[in-house]
Amino acid sequence: MLEGKAVVNETDMLQTMQQDALQLAARALDNFDVTEPTEIAQFIKKEFDDTYGVGWQCIVGTDFGSFVTHSQGCFIYFFVGSLAFLLFRGTTNLAVETNNILPLEAVTA
Repeated sequence: MLEGKAVVNETDMLQTMQQDALQLAARALDNFDVTEPTEIAQFIKKEFDDTYGVGWQCIVGTDFGSFVTHSQGCFIYFFVGSLAFLLFRGTTNLAVETNNILPLEAVTA
């Protein structure tokens, strides 16, 4: 079990959602080997999609960089030992919505 082992580095989630993320990470680590980060990420993503609606992304590993846009209140980055977990719900491309980027059909090569 994870109790006392998870270290939350950054989050803007409500406490209950954070606890769900940590509990799912614990279940994933019980069900999968730490050498299977893709399976762990897939498990957590699917559970969050089922519980909180679609659009969740999960990255699990020991060495990765990221720069993501996320919906407010839907981001957590935590560690269990040397294994890092990044879980967030994506957001639409705000630049396209505010007409800062030309639509594809208007672009000329």
